[in-house]
Amino acid sequence: MSSSILKQTILRTQSLIPLNTVRPSILGSLSGLKQQRFNSTKTLKCSEEDALKLLNQQRKLRPSSPHFTIYEPQLTWYSSIANRITGCGLSLGFYAYALGYMALPNSMPLDSETVVQFVASSPEWAKVAGKAVVALPFTYHTFNGVRHLAWDMGYLLDLKTSYTAGYTVLGLTAVSTVGLVLI
Repeated sequence: MSSSILKQTILRTQSLIPLNTVRPSILGSLSGLKQQRFNSTKTLKCSEEDALKLLNQQRKLRPSSPHFTIYEPQLTWYSSIANRITGCGLSLGFYAYALGYMALPNSMPLDSETVVQFVASSPEWAKVAGKAVVALPFTYHTFNGVRHLAWDMGYLLDLKTSYTAGYTVLGLTAVSTVGLVLI
């Protein structure tokens, strides 16, 4: 039934006069509509400096788009920002070490033996601080990455489970960071 109606409609539209062969004045008289334009703006002739001043004055009158100051900070904001920061920080650290390993001359080795000797000669507080600086972003980025993979598979998407997963990531990050620092 619907296919025959569709065929009839197509056949009827093909038999009409193509619109590109009709003059616009005829189309206007056929539809009974006329187009009128009203210019309500006036152009100003002014110097570049005056134009810039006027533009800046008009920008001050623009409404502001919603800004962070009107929203209450959410766990999801902070976790998203922290995930990006930890990912960038870890990447920069690994790339810096790799470039240093490749680019430093032989008189300044940066191989694993040199790194082990440096860490062994460091005071205990420096070892703990160094491990914490590496372990915290590593564990957070790992656990939050698992959270994002769960989201990609369609799990933990409602607000309550999203927050529960966020707090779980924070808890696991704290416990695993302490565990890695104490090793």
